Amino acid sequence: MQDFAFKRAIVHTLLQRMREPRRFIQVLTGPRQVGKTTAVNQILKEWPGFSHYATADSTAPPQAIWIEQQWQIARLRLQPNQAVLLVLDEVQKVAQWSEVVKRLWDEDTRASRDVRVIILGSSSLLVQAGLTESLAGRFELLPATHWSFSECETCFGWNVDQYIYFGGYPGAATLIADESRWAQYLREAMIETTLSKDILLLNRIEKPALLRQLFVFAAEYSGQIVSYQKMLGQLHDVGNTTTLAHYQHLLEGAGLIKGLQKWQGTPLRRRASSPKWLALNTGLMAATSGLSFQAWRNEATRWGRLAETAIGAHLVNTVQGTGMEVFYWRDHNHEVDFVLHRGGKLLALEVKSGATRKASGLTIFQRDFAEARALWVGQDGIPIEEFLRQPAGHWFELIEFSA
Repeated sequence: MQDFAFKRAIVHTLLQRMREPRRFIQVLTGPRQVGKTTAVNQILKEWPGFSHYATADSTAPPQAIWIEQQWQIARLRLQPNQAVLLVLDEVQKVAQWSEVVKRLWDEDTRASRDVRVIILGSSSLLVQAGLTESLAGRFELLPATHWSFSECETCFGWNVDQYIYFGGYPGAATLIADESRWAQYLREAMIETTLSKDILLLNRIEKPALLRQLFVFAAEYSGQIVSYQKMLGQLHDVGNTTTLAHYQHLLEGAGLIKGLQKWQGTPLRRRASSPKWLALNTGLMAATSGLSFQAWRNEATRWGRLAETAIGAHLVNTVQGTGMEVFYWRDHNHEVDFVLHRGGKLLALEVKSGATRKASGLTIFQRDFAEARALWVGQDGIPIEEFLRQPAGHWFELIEFSA
């Protein structure tokens, strides 16, 4: 595996923006273990001038003075007519980080100091809260998502079945020949680190055991619609649905899961719907299940749910920053796996991986939403590997242009 394979599009975009005149702070957010730091290290290697990299990913979150210290180091490296690049990693762990960054950025702007800044964060909720509160008009946001099938195919030579099971965490890719070791790595280095360092350490959590239970539940029931009320009867030490919704929000902000809302036409009705749970990387399902690749592959219904999760996660990951949204739809026994929405236009997707399915709800959905277009993925439709090679917007545009 070569370094250039890590998030090449992000590396290219950031390098291009860093070489432009100083305009905005560049903010790169995304889950742990998707290559954010590796991508920035590539940028630092290609940066022609002086640079400074610092990370706040220590045992105890540093104080705000830490940012000032790192910023001052960058300022001391300034040379006439030459910019210096400052990279602050895991910045969301610093209390009041956005206020400090705003003050220092504005000081440099007034003094015409050419300090270019890249900020990295693994908790998108905490990073975006700081951006909207303090740094409005001063930043550009780049989402770093879980690895796509195309990236894993190119970098590791994986086939689509390997991607559906292992999910594409690049740091664990070399371990897949030993499935138990691979699963242990994901549970300890990915899942537990995210829960303990990105959520529990930085948020007030009254029921940490419940937070972990909710994650395991969402992974186990990924691809299924489960109401909060039903969850109250299955999880231990549950407070109420408000607590569950809050913990879901935190897990989503860490890039672990997503609770899709039901498409119902109006935002108010959508928010009241039962969520369709999705693990945003199928490796999370496999690593917490205790089942081998062969056990998943040999059971058609189980494998179908894993493949559907891979499609859903791919959609959620690739719509970020595009203005598109992902939903599901159900009316009694009729269901559509995923619904893409943008600008009043709808694309309904049905995933069929080979397992026996009930009659498609696409016909009923198009009857109720006449503007909708439909797309089959899997058996009798677009092959799963072909679908996973393209971002969600590709299919949205393709259907629009052929309509």
